[in-house]
Amino acid sequence: MERARDILNGSLLWQALTALCVWCGGQWENSAVVQWFLHPRGWNRRASESSVFYKLWAWIRWALCRVYQALRLDKLFAGSVFAQTWFWCMMPVVFAPLFPTMAVLGMAGVGCCSLLLNLVRDRGRELSWAPINRYVILYAAVYLAGTFFSVNLDSSLKPGVLSVAFILFSVVLYNSVTNRSQLDTLLAFMVIAAAAVSVYGILQYIFRWGYQSAAWVDSDMFSGIEFRVPATLDNPNMLGQYLILAIPIGGAKLLSARDWFSRVFYFGCCGVMCICMLLTFSRGAWLGLLFAGAVFVILLNPRFMLLIPVALVGLWFILPDTVTARFASIGNLGDASTSYRVYIWMGTLAMLKNYWLCGIGPGADAFNMVYPAYSFNGISAPHSHNLFLQIVCDAGIAALAVFVILLFVYFRMMCTAVSRENDQASRIHQIAFTAGVCGFMVQAMTDYSFYNYRVLFLFWSYLALGALCTRRRRLPEGRLLA
Repeated sequence: MERARDILNGSLLWQALTALCVWCGGQWENSAVVQWFLHPRGWNRRASESSVFYKLWAWIRWALCRVYQALRLDKLFAGSVFAQTWFWCMMPVVFAPLFPTMAVLGMAGVGCCSLLLNLVRDRGRELSWAPINRYVILYAAVYLAGTFFSVNLDSSLKPGVLSVAFILFSVVLYNSVTNRSQLDTLLAFMVIAAAAVSVYGILQYIFRWGYQSAAWVDSDMFSGIEFRVPATLDNPNMLGQYLILAIPIGGAKLLSARDWFSRVFYFGCCGVMCICMLLTFSRGAWLGLLFAGAVFVILLNPRFMLLIPVALVGLWFILPDTVTARFASIGNLGDASTSYRVYIWMGTLAMLKNYWLCGIGPGADAFNMVYPAYSFNGISAPHSHNLFLQIVCDAGIAALAVFVILLFVYFRMMCTAVSRENDQASRIHQIAFTAGVCGFMVQAMTDYSFYNYRVLFLFWSYLALGALCTRRRRLPEGRLLA
Protein backbone atom coordinates (compact mmCIF):
# COMPACT_ATOMS: atom_id res chain seq x y z
CA MET A 1 0.00 0.00 0.00
CA GLU A 2 2.83 2.41 0.85
CA ARG A 3 4.50 1.67 -2.50
CA ALA A 4 1.26 2.27 -4.40
CA ARG A 5 0.71 5.52 -2.50
CA ASP A 6 4.24 6.74 -3.35
CA ILE A 7 3.69 5.93 -7.04
CA LEU A 8 0.39 7.83 -7.10
CA ASN A 9 1.81 10.83 -5.25
CA GLY A 10 4.69 10.99 -7.71
CA SER A 11 2.39 11.02 -10.75
CA LEU A 12 1.82 14.44 -12.32
CA LEU A 13 -1.59 13.31 -13.62
CA TRP A 14 -2.64 12.20 -10.14
CA GLN A 15 -1.43 15.46 -8.62
CA ALA A 16 -3.36 17.48 -11.20
CA LEU A 17 -6.55 15.47 -10.69
CA THR A 18 -6.19 15.74 -6.92
CA ALA A 19 -5.73 19.51 -7.12
CA LEU A 20 -8.80 19.77 -9.37
CA CYS A 21 -10.89 17.70 -6.97
CA VAL A 22 -9.72 19.73 -3.97
CA TRP A 23 -10.63 22.98 -5.73
CA CYS A 24 -14.05 21.68 -6.81
CA GLY A 25 -14.66 20.34 -3.31
CA GLY A 26 -13.80 23.68 -1.76
CA GLN A 27 -16.14 25.53 -4.11
CA TRP A 28 -18.91 23.04 -3.41
CA GLU A 29 -18.46 23.09 0.37
CA ASN A 30 -18.43 26.89 0.53
CA SER A 31 -21.48 27.35 -1.70
CA ALA A 32 -24.55 28.98 -0.17
CA VAL A 33 -26.75 25.92 -0.79
CA VAL A 34 -24.38 23.51 0.95
CA GLN A 35 -23.87 25.87 3.88
CA TRP A 36 -27.65 26.15 4.30
CA PHE A 37 -27.98 22.37 4.11
CA LEU A 38 -25.28 21.75 6.71
CA HIS A 39 -26.50 24.36 9.20
CA PRO A 40 -30.15 23.60 9.97
CA ARG A 41 -32.05 25.76 12.44
CA GLY A 42 -34.62 24.77 15.01
CA TRP A 43 -33.08 21.34 15.78
CA ASN A 44 -33.04 21.66 19.55
CA ARG A 45 -34.89 20.35 22.56
CA ARG A 46 -36.93 23.52 22.99
CA ALA A 47 -38.34 23.09 19.50
CA SER A 48 -39.34 19.51 20.27
CA GLU A 49 -40.97 20.44 23.56
CA SER A 50 -43.22 22.93 21.78
CA SER A 51 -44.53 20.27 19.38
CA VAL A 52 -48.00 18.75 19.63
CA PHE A 53 -46.53 15.23 19.92
CA TYR A 54 -44.44 16.20 22.95
CA LYS A 55 -47.32 17.92 24.75
CA LEU A 56 -49.60 14.94 24.14
CA TRP A 57 -46.93 12.57 25.45
CA ALA A 58 -46.42 14.72 28.57
CA TRP A 59 -50.13 14.40 29.42
CA ILE A 60 -50.17 10.63 28.80
CA ARG A 61 -47.06 10.15 30.93
CA TRP A 62 -48.55 12.12 33.82
CA ALA A 63 -51.63 9.89 33.76
CA LEU A 64 -49.55 6.67 33.65
CA CYS A 65 -47.37 7.84 36.55
CA ARG A 66 -50.47 8.38 38.65
CA VAL A 67 -51.70 4.87 37.85
CA TYR A 68 -48.25 3.37 38.60
CA GLN A 69 -48.16 5.07 41.99
CA ALA A 70 -51.74 4.14 42.80
CA LEU A 71 -51.04 0.45 42.13
CA ARG A 72 -47.74 0.61 44.07
CA LEU A 73 -45.74 -1.30 41.47
CA ASP A 74 -42.30 -0.12 42.61
CA LYS A 75 -41.53 -3.30 44.58
CA LEU A 76 -42.76 -5.56 41.79
CA PHE A 77 -40.36 -4.16 39.19
CA ALA A 78 -37.40 -3.33 41.45
CA GLY A 79 -34.32 -4.96 39.89
CA SER A 80 -36.44 -6.68 37.24
CA VAL A 81 -34.77 -7.76 33.99
CA PHE A 82 -37.88 -6.43 32.27
CA ALA A 83 -36.54 -2.93 33.00
CA GLN A 84 -33.47 -3.51 30.76
CA THR A 85 -34.90 -1.68 27.75
CA TRP A 86 -31.76 -1.85 25.61
CA PHE A 87 -31.69 -5.64 25.79
CA TRP A 88 -35.36 -6.04 24.84
CA CYS A 89 -35.08 -3.57 21.96
CA MET A 90 -31.86 -5.16 20.72
CA MET A 91 -33.48 -8.58 20.39
CA PRO A 92 -35.93 -7.81 17.55
CA VAL A 93 -33.38 -5.74 15.62
CA VAL A 94 -30.74 -8.48 15.70
CA PHE A 95 -33.10 -11.41 15.12
CA ALA A 96 -35.43 -9.76 12.58
CA PRO A 97 -33.76 -11.50 9.58
CA LEU A 98 -33.88 -14.85 11.40
CA PHE A 99 -37.27 -15.00 13.13
CA PRO A 100 -40.83 -14.92 11.72
CA THR A 101 -42.59 -11.56 11.44
CA MET A 102 -44.99 -12.11 14.34
CA ALA A 103 -42.13 -13.16 16.63
CA VAL A 104 -40.35 -9.90 15.74
CA LEU A 105 -43.56 -8.01 16.51
CA GLY A 106 -43.80 -9.73 19.90
CA MET A 107 -40.20 -8.88 20.81
CA ALA A 108 -40.71 -5.28 19.66
CA GLY A 109 -43.82 -5.09 21.84
CA VAL A 110 -41.82 -6.22 24.89
CA GLY A 111 -39.22 -3.54 24.13
CA CYS A 112 -41.93 -0.85 23.93
CA CYS A 113 -43.43 -1.96 27.25
CA SER A 114 -39.98 -1.96 28.87
CA LEU A 115 -39.29 1.62 27.77
CA LEU A 116 -42.72 2.74 28.96
CA LEU A 117 -42.09 1.12 32.34
CA ASN A 118 -38.79 2.98 32.75
CA LEU A 119 -40.33 6.31 31.77
CA VAL A 120 -43.11 5.82 34.31
CA ARG A 121 -40.76 4.63 37.08
CA ASP A 122 -38.20 7.40 36.59
CA ARG A 123 -39.78 10.82 36.18
CA GLY A 124 -36.36 12.36 35.65
CA ARG A 125 -35.81 10.36 32.46
CA GLU A 126 -36.84 12.29 29.38
CA LEU A 127 -37.56 11.03 25.89
CA SER A 128 -34.52 11.54 23.68
CA TRP A 129 -35.26 13.63 20.62
CA ALA A 130 -34.02 13.37 17.03
CA PRO A 131 -34.93 15.66 14.12
CA ILE A 132 -36.52 12.77 12.20
CA ASN A 133 -38.80 11.60 15.02
CA ARG A 134 -41.62 14.04 14.33
CA TYR A 135 -41.68 12.96 10.68
CA VAL A 136 -41.60 9.28 11.62
CA ILE A 137 -44.66 9.81 13.82
CA LEU A 138 -46.38 11.93 11.17
CA TYR A 139 -45.72 9.32 8.47
CA ALA A 140 -47.12 6.59 10.73
CA ALA A 141 -50.24 8.70 11.34
CA VAL A 142 -50.80 9.36 7.63
CA TYR A 143 -50.22 5.69 6.81
CA LEU A 144 -52.73 4.63 9.45
CA ALA A 145 -55.27 7.09 8.04
CA GLY A 146 -54.67 5.63 4.57
CA THR A 147 -55.37 2.20 6.01
CA PHE A 148 -58.83 3.26 7.17
CA PHE A 149 -59.57 4.76 3.73
CA SER A 150 -58.76 1.43 2.07
CA VAL A 151 -61.00 0.02 -0.66
CA ASN A 152 -60.92 -3.21 1.36
CA LEU A 153 -60.56 -2.37 5.05
CA ASP A 154 -60.74 -6.00 6.21
CA SER A 155 -57.67 -6.99 4.18
CA SER A 156 -55.75 -3.73 4.78
CA LEU A 157 -56.17 -3.49 8.53
CA LYS A 158 -53.59 -6.12 9.51
CA PRO A 159 -50.77 -5.01 7.13
CA GLY A 160 -51.50 -1.36 7.87
CA VAL A 161 -51.41 -1.69 11.67
CA LEU A 162 -48.36 -4.00 11.50
CA SER A 163 -46.49 -1.48 9.33
CA VAL A 164 -47.36 1.40 11.68
CA ALA A 165 -46.20 -0.62 14.71
CA PHE A 166 -42.85 -1.36 13.06
CA ILE A 167 -42.44 2.27 11.97
CA LEU A 168 -43.08 3.64 15.47
CA PHE A 169 -40.67 1.13 17.02
CA SER A 170 -37.84 3.27 15.60
CA VAL A 171 -38.69 6.00 18.14
CA VAL A 172 -38.58 3.40 20.92
CA LEU A 173 -35.24 2.05 19.70
CA TYR A 174 -33.76 5.54 19.62
CA ASN A 175 -34.70 6.00 23.28
CA SER A 176 -33.56 2.54 24.39
CA VAL A 177 -29.84 3.18 23.79
CA THR A 178 -28.36 5.30 26.57
CA ASN A 179 -24.59 4.85 26.14
CA ARG A 180 -21.92 4.10 23.56
CA SER A 181 -21.27 0.53 24.69
CA GLN A 182 -24.90 -0.36 24.03
CA LEU A 183 -24.83 1.22 20.56
CA ASP A 184 -21.56 -0.42 19.51
CA THR A 185 -22.61 -3.82 20.83
CA LEU A 186 -25.94 -3.63 19.04
CA LEU A 187 -24.22 -2.81 15.74
CA ALA A 188 -21.73 -5.65 16.26
CA PHE A 189 -24.55 -8.15 16.81
CA MET A 190 -26.31 -6.85 13.69
CA VAL A 191 -23.19 -7.56 11.63
CA ILE A 192 -22.87 -11.04 13.13
CA ALA A 193 -26.53 -11.79 12.37
CA ALA A 194 -26.10 -10.58 8.78
CA ALA A 195 -22.98 -12.73 8.39
CA ALA A 196 -24.90 -15.77 9.71
CA VAL A 197 -27.71 -15.14 7.23
CA SER A 198 -25.12 -14.82 4.46
CA VAL A 199 -23.37 -18.06 5.40
CA TYR A 200 -26.74 -19.82 5.30
CA GLY A 201 -27.39 -18.25 1.89
CA ILE A 202 -24.05 -19.50 0.54
CA LEU A 203 -24.83 -23.00 1.83
CA GLN A 204 -28.22 -22.74 0.14
CA TYR A 205 -26.48 -22.06 -3.16
CA ILE A 206 -24.03 -24.93 -2.72
CA PHE A 207 -26.58 -27.54 -1.68
CA ARG A 208 -29.60 -26.07 -3.52
CA TRP A 209 -31.71 -25.73 -0.40
CA GLY A 210 -35.03 -23.94 -0.36
CA TYR A 211 -37.75 -22.74 -2.70
CA GLN A 212 -37.05 -21.37 -6.17
CA SER A 213 -39.61 -19.48 -8.26
CA ALA A 214 -39.59 -19.59 -12.04
CA ALA A 215 -40.47 -15.88 -11.98
CA TRP A 216 -37.14 -14.99 -10.36
CA VAL A 217 -35.10 -15.34 -13.55
CA ASP A 218 -35.59 -15.37 -17.32
CA SER A 219 -34.30 -18.87 -18.11
CA ASP A 220 -34.08 -18.10 -21.83
CA MET A 221 -31.88 -15.04 -21.35
CA PHE A 222 -29.90 -16.29 -18.34
CA SER A 223 -29.57 -20.03 -18.81
CA GLY A 224 -26.43 -20.05 -16.66
CA ILE A 225 -28.33 -18.94 -13.56
CA GLU A 226 -29.96 -21.96 -11.97
CA PHE A 227 -30.36 -20.80 -8.39
CA ARG A 228 -30.91 -17.43 -6.69
CA VAL A 229 -30.31 -17.24 -2.95
CA PRO A 230 -33.22 -16.08 -0.76
CA ALA A 231 -31.64 -17.18 2.57
CA THR A 232 -34.02 -16.39 5.45
CA LEU A 233 -35.82 -13.48 3.72
CA ASP A 234 -37.86 -15.72 1.34
CA ASN A 235 -36.93 -13.69 -1.75
CA PRO A 236 -33.51 -12.85 -3.29
CA ASN A 237 -34.48 -9.21 -3.88
CA MET A 238 -35.52 -8.78 -0.25
CA LEU A 239 -32.27 -10.43 0.84
CA GLY A 240 -30.42 -7.94 -1.35
CA GLN A 241 -32.26 -5.05 0.32
CA TYR A 242 -31.26 -6.35 3.73
CA LEU A 243 -27.60 -6.77 2.76
CA ILE A 244 -27.46 -3.22 1.39
CA LEU A 245 -28.21 -2.05 4.92
CA ALA A 246 -25.93 -4.55 6.65
CA ILE A 247 -22.75 -4.36 4.54
CA PRO A 248 -22.00 -0.65 5.27
CA ILE A 249 -22.29 -1.35 9.01
CA GLY A 250 -19.79 -4.19 8.58
CA GLY A 251 -17.51 -1.82 6.68
CA ALA A 252 -17.75 0.76 9.48
CA LYS A 253 -16.91 -1.85 12.12
CA LEU A 254 -13.96 -3.01 9.99
CA LEU A 255 -12.51 0.48 9.50
CA SER A 256 -13.01 1.48 13.14
CA ALA A 257 -11.60 -1.78 14.60
CA ARG A 258 -8.70 -1.26 17.00
CA ASP A 259 -7.02 -4.69 16.93
CA TRP A 260 -6.13 -7.27 14.29
CA PHE A 261 -8.55 -9.89 15.57
CA SER A 262 -11.48 -7.50 15.12
CA ARG A 263 -10.23 -6.44 11.68
CA VAL A 264 -9.93 -10.03 10.47
CA PHE A 265 -13.31 -10.92 11.97
CA TYR A 266 -15.19 -8.02 10.38
CA PHE A 267 -13.34 -8.48 7.09
CA GLY A 268 -14.63 -12.05 7.03
CA CYS A 269 -18.17 -10.88 7.83
CA CYS A 270 -18.06 -8.33 5.00
CA GLY A 271 -16.64 -10.96 2.66
CA VAL A 272 -19.42 -13.50 3.21
CA MET A 273 -22.05 -10.77 2.96
CA CYS A 274 -20.65 -9.61 -0.40
CA ILE A 275 -20.48 -13.19 -1.71
CA CYS A 276 -24.09 -13.77 -0.65
CA MET A 277 -25.08 -10.50 -2.35
CA LEU A 278 -23.59 -11.77 -5.61
CA LEU A 279 -25.52 -15.03 -5.27
CA THR A 280 -28.84 -13.19 -5.02
CA PHE A 281 -28.36 -12.21 -8.70
CA SER A 282 -30.47 -9.17 -7.86
CA ARG A 283 -29.49 -6.42 -10.28
CA GLY A 284 -31.29 -3.73 -8.31
CA ALA A 285 -29.47 -4.79 -5.15
CA TRP A 286 -26.13 -4.77 -6.96
CA LEU A 287 -26.80 -1.25 -8.21
CA GLY A 288 -27.83 -0.18 -4.74
CA LEU A 289 -24.72 -1.66 -3.15
CA LEU A 290 -22.43 -0.05 -5.74
CA PHE A 291 -24.09 3.30 -5.14
CA ALA A 292 -23.81 2.84 -1.38
CA GLY A 293 -20.13 1.97 -1.78
CA ALA A 294 -19.52 5.07 -3.92
CA VAL A 295 -21.22 7.29 -1.33
CA PHE A 296 -19.22 5.62 1.45
CA VAL A 297 -15.79 6.15 -0.11
CA ILE A 298 -16.54 9.68 -1.36
CA LEU A 299 -17.72 10.85 2.08
CA LEU A 300 -14.77 9.08 3.68
CA ASN A 301 -12.29 10.82 1.40
CA PRO A 302 -13.43 12.70 -1.73
CA ARG A 303 -10.16 11.90 -3.51
CA PHE A 304 -11.26 8.25 -3.70
CA MET A 305 -13.72 9.40 -6.35
CA LEU A 306 -10.85 9.18 -8.83
CA LEU A 307 -10.45 5.46 -8.13
CA ILE A 308 -14.12 4.52 -8.64
CA PRO A 309 -13.84 4.11 -12.47
CA VAL A 310 -10.72 1.95 -11.98
CA ALA A 311 -12.53 -0.19 -9.41
CA LEU A 312 -15.53 -0.68 -11.72
CA VAL A 313 -13.30 -1.76 -14.60
CA GLY A 314 -11.48 -4.13 -12.27
CA LEU A 315 -14.75 -5.68 -11.11
CA TRP A 316 -15.78 -6.24 -14.73
CA PHE A 317 -12.72 -8.46 -15.29
CA ILE A 318 -12.81 -10.18 -11.90
CA LEU A 319 -16.47 -11.13 -11.60
CA PRO A 320 -17.82 -14.32 -13.22
CA ASP A 321 -19.46 -14.13 -16.64
CA THR A 322 -22.90 -14.96 -15.21
CA VAL A 323 -22.67 -11.92 -12.94
CA THR A 324 -21.40 -9.50 -15.61
CA ALA A 325 -24.00 -10.71 -18.12
CA ARG A 326 -26.74 -10.27 -15.55
CA PHE A 327 -25.51 -6.80 -14.67
CA ALA A 328 -25.15 -5.77 -18.32
CA SER A 329 -28.80 -6.66 -18.94
CA ILE A 330 -30.03 -3.77 -16.77
CA GLY A 331 -32.52 -1.77 -18.81
CA ASN A 332 -32.89 -4.46 -21.48
CA LEU A 333 -36.64 -4.70 -22.16
CA GLY A 334 -36.05 -8.09 -23.78
CA ASP A 335 -35.60 -9.46 -20.26
CA ALA A 336 -38.94 -10.72 -18.93
CA SER A 337 -38.23 -9.34 -15.44
CA THR A 338 -37.49 -5.84 -16.74
CA SER A 339 -40.49 -5.68 -19.07
CA TYR A 340 -42.68 -7.07 -16.29
CA ARG A 341 -41.73 -4.18 -14.04
CA VAL A 342 -42.20 -1.55 -16.75
CA TYR A 343 -45.71 -2.78 -17.50
CA ILE A 344 -46.56 -2.79 -13.79
CA TRP A 345 -45.31 0.79 -13.41
CA MET A 346 -47.41 1.89 -16.39
CA GLY A 347 -50.51 0.22 -14.97
CA THR A 348 -49.90 1.64 -11.49
CA LEU A 349 -49.47 5.18 -12.82
CA ALA A 350 -52.72 4.83 -14.75
CA MET A 351 -54.45 3.62 -11.59
CA LEU A 352 -53.07 6.44 -9.45
CA LYS A 353 -54.61 9.06 -11.72
CA ASN A 354 -57.88 8.14 -9.98
CA TYR A 355 -56.57 7.11 -6.53
CA TRP A 356 -53.70 9.53 -5.88
CA LEU A 357 -55.34 11.41 -2.99
CA CYS A 358 -55.91 8.64 -0.42
CA GLY A 359 -54.52 5.59 -2.21
CA ILE A 360 -56.26 2.22 -2.17
CA GLY A 361 -54.93 0.90 1.14
CA PRO A 362 -52.07 -1.41 2.21
CA GLY A 363 -51.89 -5.08 1.31
CA ALA A 364 -51.88 -7.22 -1.81
CA ASP A 365 -55.64 -7.87 -1.62
CA ALA A 366 -56.51 -4.18 -1.77
CA PHE A 367 -54.01 -3.66 -4.61
CA ASN A 368 -55.48 -6.50 -6.65
CA MET A 369 -59.03 -5.26 -6.18
CA VAL A 370 -58.24 -2.17 -8.27
CA TYR A 371 -55.03 -2.77 -10.25
CA PRO A 372 -56.31 -5.44 -12.72
CA ALA A 373 -58.65 -2.87 -14.32
CA TYR A 374 -55.59 -0.74 -15.23
CA SER A 375 -52.98 -3.44 -15.95
CA PHE A 376 -51.09 -3.56 -19.25
CA ASN A 377 -50.90 -6.82 -21.22
CA GLY A 378 -52.83 -8.62 -18.46
CA ILE A 379 -49.84 -8.41 -16.11
CA SER A 380 -50.81 -9.39 -12.54
CA ALA A 381 -48.78 -8.35 -9.51
CA PRO A 382 -49.06 -8.19 -5.70
CA HIS A 383 -47.62 -4.63 -5.63
CA SER A 384 -46.17 -1.92 -7.86
CA HIS A 385 -42.49 -3.00 -7.68
CA ASN A 386 -41.48 0.54 -6.72
CA LEU A 387 -41.39 1.81 -3.14
CA PHE A 388 -42.44 5.36 -3.94
CA LEU A 389 -45.34 4.33 -6.17
CA GLN A 390 -46.48 1.82 -3.58
CA ILE A 391 -46.50 4.41 -0.81
CA VAL A 392 -48.95 6.44 -2.88
CA CYS A 393 -50.99 3.28 -3.51
CA ASP A 394 -51.08 2.49 0.20
CA ALA A 395 -51.80 5.89 1.73
CA GLY A 396 -51.96 8.56 -0.95
CA ILE A 397 -49.82 11.48 -2.04
CA ALA A 398 -49.60 12.92 1.50
CA ALA A 399 -47.75 9.81 2.69
CA LEU A 400 -45.24 10.13 -0.15
CA ALA A 401 -44.71 13.83 0.62
CA VAL A 402 -44.02 13.10 4.31
CA PHE A 403 -41.71 10.20 3.39
CA VAL A 404 -39.66 12.39 1.02
CA ILE A 405 -39.40 15.12 3.67
CA LEU A 406 -38.34 12.47 6.19
CA LEU A 407 -35.54 11.30 3.88
CA PHE A 408 -34.44 14.90 3.30
CA VAL A 409 -34.26 15.57 7.04
CA TYR A 410 -32.43 12.28 7.62
CA PHE A 411 -29.76 12.98 5.00
CA ARG A 412 -29.42 16.56 6.22
CA MET A 413 -28.99 15.33 9.78
CA MET A 414 -26.38 12.75 8.76
CA CYS A 415 -24.39 15.09 6.47
CA THR A 416 -24.39 17.80 9.16
CA ALA A 417 -23.00 15.29 11.65
CA VAL A 418 -20.34 14.04 9.20
CA SER A 419 -19.18 17.59 8.45
CA ARG A 420 -18.80 18.47 12.16
CA GLU A 421 -17.57 15.17 13.62
CA ASN A 422 -14.08 15.10 15.16
CA ASP A 423 -14.10 11.47 16.31
CA GLN A 424 -13.00 9.25 13.41
CA ALA A 425 -14.89 6.12 14.51
CA SER A 426 -18.15 8.07 14.95
CA ARG A 427 -17.68 9.73 11.57
CA ILE A 428 -17.19 6.36 9.85
CA HIS A 429 -20.41 5.04 11.39
CA GLN A 430 -22.31 8.14 10.30
CA ILE A 431 -21.01 7.71 6.75
CA ALA A 432 -22.02 4.04 6.78
CA PHE A 433 -25.61 4.79 7.77
CA THR A 434 -25.82 7.54 5.16
CA ALA A 435 -24.51 5.23 2.44
CA GLY A 436 -26.80 2.36 3.48
CA VAL A 437 -29.97 4.43 3.10
CA CYS A 438 -28.72 5.85 -0.22
CA GLY A 439 -28.21 2.34 -1.59
CA PHE A 440 -31.54 1.17 -0.19
CA MET A 441 -33.36 3.97 -2.02
CA VAL A 442 -31.67 3.02 -5.31
CA GLN A 443 -33.02 -0.53 -5.14
CA ALA A 444 -36.36 0.86 -3.95
CA MET A 445 -36.78 2.30 -7.44
CA THR A 446 -36.99 -1.23 -8.86
CA ASP A 447 -38.82 -3.09 -6.07
CA TYR A 448 -41.28 -2.57 -3.25
CA SER A 449 -38.77 -2.71 -0.41
CA PHE A 450 -41.40 -2.98 2.34
CA TYR A 451 -43.11 -6.04 0.85
CA ASN A 452 -41.26 -8.08 3.45
CA TYR A 453 -42.28 -6.73 6.86
CA ARG A 454 -38.97 -7.70 8.45
CA VAL A 455 -37.11 -5.58 5.88
CA LEU A 456 -39.54 -2.74 6.62
CA PHE A 457 -38.81 -3.14 10.34
CA LEU A 458 -35.05 -3.13 9.76
CA PHE A 459 -35.18 -0.04 7.54
CA TRP A 460 -36.96 2.06 10.17
CA SER A 461 -34.68 0.69 12.87
CA TYR A 462 -31.75 1.62 10.64
CA LEU A 463 -32.93 5.24 10.55
CA ALA A 464 -33.05 5.31 14.35
CA LEU A 465 -29.56 3.83 14.64
CA GLY A 466 -28.24 6.34 12.11
CA ALA A 467 -29.73 9.14 14.22
CA LEU A 468 -28.04 7.63 17.31
CA CYS A 469 -24.70 7.59 15.50
CA THR A 470 -24.92 11.36 14.99
CA ARG A 471 -24.45 11.74 18.75
CA ARG A 472 -22.26 8.65 19.32
CA ARG A 473 -19.27 10.70 20.52
CA ARG A 474 -21.45 12.52 23.07
CA LEU A 475 -22.89 9.32 24.52
CA PRO A 476 -21.32 8.18 27.80
CA GLU A 477 -19.30 4.97 27.70
CA GLY A 478 -21.60 3.29 30.24
CA ARG A 479 -22.47 -0.37 30.73
CA LEU A 480 -24.54 -2.69 28.57
CA LEU A 481 -27.21 -3.25 31.22
CA ALA A 482 -27.33 0.25 32.64
